[in-house]
Amino acid sequence: MTEQPSISGKSDIDWPAFAAALAPVETIAEPVLVKKRSRDFFWYSPILNQKLRTCFGDLVARPKTRAELAHCLAVAWRHDAPVTLRGGGTGNYGQSVPLHGGLIVETTDLNRVLEIGPDFVRAEAGALMADVNTALADAGQEMAMFPSTQDIATIGGFVAGGSAGIGSVANGPLRQTGNILQIKAFSVEERPVEHVFGGSDVLRIHHAWGLNGVISEVTLRTVPRRDWISCMATFDSYGAAYRAGLALAESTRIDRKLASVVDARITGYFPRLTGHIRPGKHLLVSLVPREDLDAFRTLIAAQGGYPDLTLQEAEREALNIPHVFEFAWNHTTLQVLKADRTATYQQYGVNDPADAAGIEALHDKLGDRVWMHHEFSRYDGRVTASDLPIIWFEGEDHLRQTDRLYAANGCTVYDAHTNEIEGGGMKPDYRHLALKKRMDPKGLLNMGKSRAWDAVRHLPPEEIAALAAPTA
Repeated sequence: MTEQPSISGKSDIDWPAFAAALAPVETIAEPVLVKKRSRDFFWYSPILNQKLRTCFGDLVARPKTRAELAHCLAVAWRHDAPVTLRGGGTGNYGQSVPLHGGLIVETTDLNRVLEIGPDFVRAEAGALMADVNTALADAGQEMAMFPSTQDIATIGGFVAGGSAGIGSVANGPLRQTGNILQIKAFSVEERPVEHVFGGSDVLRIHHAWGLNGVISEVTLRTVPRRDWISCMATFDSYGAAYRAGLALAESTRIDRKLASVVDARITGYFPRLTGHIRPGKHLLVSLVPREDLDAFRTLIAAQGGYPDLTLQEAEREALNIPHVFEFAWNHTTLQVLKADRTATYQQYGVNDPADAAGIEALHDKLGDRVWMHHEFSRYDGRVTASDLPIIWFEGEDHLRQTDRLYAANGCTVYDAHTNEIEGGGMKPDYRHLALKKRMDPKGLLNMGKSRAWDAVRHLPPEEIAALAAPTA
């Protein structure tokens, strides 16, 4: 009998025997389906697309219970099989791409909403964010924040690979104290153990890309549900739109769940808004509670803008307009990429969000190949801003030239074109890696995604932790 070849081409494991050992867990071995589940949204980056498009797993497991999840991890441990976790596959950096082949564990069948409390929700890692929000609505609550990809993103994937989203301008990013209340995660060893992380310890698992534990359950903060109005306002200049977004984010009179500013040239890629917003104008996208709508209109007028749309949910649906957050965050990039795959994007932190004149000056310097798109958030009560511009890709040299221009104009580069967790302007997080040594001593989880791991994997966890910079 001829041995079945490895789909990834990087493994000598007997995968049919491995699949048999996983029983009764559902598995997928069909190469086309395995390859499909080996992808995420890395194709936003032409650099990552070139690097990752031929990276595949060898087998997909779909556990339906935590016992089945633990069984998958135990079998992987016995076979020294690389393990990559997958939720909805909405990450942009190849977080869900198996670089070394191996087992893909798809969590979407672990999808129960387990408990809704007065200010929290507890759910299994594979629960869709949209389903969690629907369950909360019946209890008069909503997520403190969620990604623009909520229809396919899982709560575990958001915590493992995400950072902010719709609601962050009111409630901060995920790492804000109190937003993640508890995480449960399995170790990868002979007998996997489910560990509980609470308080500040949740940050040891959050945004670690599944490198140091297999998230099984998440408890997140919720907030009272409100009657949000979908708002779009247009402006003659990008500077005016940015100032309006900043004023909205800073306002003590107007609550808001979203404040996104989009260059007029990008709005040309929003065909479903044709006839609903003034063409060729710069755009402010927001969600404002009904009771603050008059104050919102006053703010827009004071900044020289025009409130094109202020829609209740039923009105939005009747006009067949997508949710306004589908024109914000990384959905903005997606709208352009639907029409032209030669575009890409980048991530820049604005060091002084109040410097609107500096933003306007940089906008003028960028020319025709870089189109600004700002998102406002809050952290520890302070307004923050990031720029996720559309960049018409002319090669990596042009991209890095753009990075240098942003850096010279008061911005921090968080590179969206790397698939290493330390590569996006982030320093090695030795807290993450110390926990990895404890939870994943063989280093099987999401192999190849940490450039620092190979240098410390031989050390005991205490020595890895000691490399961490002291916290203030």
